[in-house]
Amino acid sequence: MQVKEFSRQQAGRFRHHKPLMWKKQSTRLPLFLLLLIFSVVFLSGCISPKTKVERPTLLKSEIAAQEQLLGEVNRFSRVNSLRAKMDLKFEDNSFAELGIAEKYKTADGEVVVQRPGKILLKVQVPIIKTDVAQMTSDGARFRVAILEDGGTGKYKKFVLGSNDADYSMLQKEIDKIENGDGAKTLKQNVNAFASLRPQHFTEAMLIRPVDQTANIYVQSEIFQEEFDINAQKKSPLRWVLRGYYILDEIRRLDDGTTKIARRFWFDRSGGIRLSRQQIFDAQGGIDSDIVYGREGDLADDAEFKKLPLRIEVTRPKEKYKMSLTYQDPAGVSIGKTYPTAAFVLENRWNLPEVNLDEKLREMKTAGRITQAETEKTVTRVQ
Repeated sequence: MQVKEFSRQQAGRFRHHKPLMWKKQSTRLPLFLLLLIFSVVFLSGCISPKTKVERPTLLKSEIAAQEQLLGEVNRFSRVNSLRAKMDLKFEDNSFAELGIAEKYKTADGEVVVQRPGKILLKVQVPIIKTDVAQMTSDGARFRVAILEDGGTGKYKKFVLGSNDADYSMLQKEIDKIENGDGAKTLKQNVNAFASLRPQHFTEAMLIRPVDQTANIYVQSEIFQEEFDINAQKKSPLRWVLRGYYILDEIRRLDDGTTKIARRFWFDRSGGIRLSRQQIFDAQGGIDSDIVYGREGDLADDAEFKKLPLRIEVTRPKEKYKMSLTYQDPAGVSIGKTYPTAAFVLENRWNLPEVNLDEKLREMKTAGRITQAETEKTVTRVQ
């Protein structure tokens, strides 16, 4: 009897605890199935925990206050005049919309610049040092003499114009002319000379100092992916994420409004370096996009340490890019004063002259360009 009673008691306990045990197992089942599914997926090779995604290397970014950025711009602006031998590389971006650009061979150049906006630029054939072109700007007007054109003589001209003028309306009107040898020649002159102006390079080489009385300066930061084709293929610095400080110069206008005048880019990797300057027109469009290359020492002078050895000027409206590289950085002359006459080119070659301002007036008189259109071409960009 005792044995039977004990058996009934144990059976009762088993019937009492069995539902509880099943309940505990049922709560663990979904987790077990989830682990089982993921194990099958991983083992089957559908998803590998070892898959690596290549991303750009994030460069360490230095910290700087706005005063330091302003001081760096002013350090560049201490160059009041400069004379140097340079390598010039011209790129025609007229067909940029089609993904095409025409690069020309590197030419020798001699550049003299002086504040506030004077420049003399001579372009020469390498080795034989024959002048191909000379151009000057006295800050108000520019003069360009084309001395070599491959022997045809068709393009040898002496072109005059105003720094502040926009000859785009003249170009549009000339494009409408289909017949006439004179029209063809004028079109070639405008294409070749009205776009490439010497004063485009003064603001690149002689940076204006900051003016906190007339302008507002706003600092921000940006990170940009960059691909360096000059780095080794397996180098981690071939594809990088580089940090920049952006310093916007906002000009206060007399009517109480504001507009952006300039934008400075500062490379923050390995220090603070002014790497780019963008200059804007009255409508907020880019007039000049200037990139400053690696820094070095100019003129063998302690005052001019760490200045760019290469300057690249892109003019989106005129559709060209020009690179200027110092041939002998130590031989650069800085700080001398040159006479005003040095920046006014005379037509001593007796070349046929093309006065672009006169062409504008002639077309206005003929009714080909309206008064409103003429006023637009001479809008000064401050």
